[in-house]
Amino acid sequence: MGSQAVESFLRKLSSVAFGLGLGGAAVSTTLYTVDGGQRAVLFDRFRGVLEETVGEGTHFLIPWLQTPFIFDIRTKPHTFSSVSGTKDLQMVNLTLRVLSRPDVVRLPYIYQHLGLEYDEKVLPSIGNEVLKAVVAQFNADQLLTERPRVSALVRDSLVRRAKDFNIELDDVAITHLSYGAEFSKAVEQKQVAQQEAERSKFVVMKAEQERRAAIIRAEGESEAAKLISDATAAAGTGLIELRKIEASKENAATMSRNSNVVYLPGGNQMLLGVNPNR
Repeated sequence: MGSQAVESFLRKLSSVAFGLGLGGAAVSTTLYTVDGGQRAVLFDRFRGVLEETVGEGTHFLIPWLQTPFIFDIRTKPHTFSSVSGTKDLQMVNLTLRVLSRPDVVRLPYIYQHLGLEYDEKVLPSIGNEVLKAVVAQFNADQLLTERPRVSALVRDSLVRRAKDFNIELDDVAITHLSYGAEFSKAVEQKQVAQQEAERSKFVVMKAEQERRAAIIRAEGESEAAKLISDATAAAGTGLIELRKIEASKENAATMSRNSNVVYLPGGNQMLLGVNPNR
């Protein structure tokens, strides 16, 4: 009797456990969770994609009949590059970064026409389209000198195109811009030519200044010679003789301080010591 009671209890326990497991599995298939920053779109096998989106939280669905598709509605960055031709036929490499998010109200439409990977399908194509259209309006050098205007045109055009696909853009920025090898070489040669021109201009200005200085110096010397000539004509050569004497005194004082200088008397009165035995 005791063993039969135990067996009966175990059978009931296993039946209860099986029922609970089956019930738990059934309940889990009827629940789905939408996390923060997400929205869900329900697909019904009879009615198709439902028009209303489902917000955050845990929700019920009818198993097999309904299937939830989760969208991330937070802003996400996307970066893509494009090689575009300028107005003067130069090739430019551009890198564009955008911050995008879907229009929450239009999520059912987005799922029907683009799917969950809507951004990867749309943004690179319209980004390249807009970049090529805008860059073609400018010369290569204008992309640098008028970069704020170029960025504004790209941003406005891309925001307008993205709205056609129910995508909101929070920010659009050109993060990289580079030119082809030929244009870069031409720019470098132009810079070298400008530096040479500036150097030549400096040399010309220096020569002009030296010429003016020489003219002014010559005019000063001429004026000084004229003044001396006038003074000599008026007062005689006494001033000149005085200057000669002062110059001689200065030369004598300088030479007297030099031990290597020997003074010899003038005229024929000098006696030399000569050894007669030789």
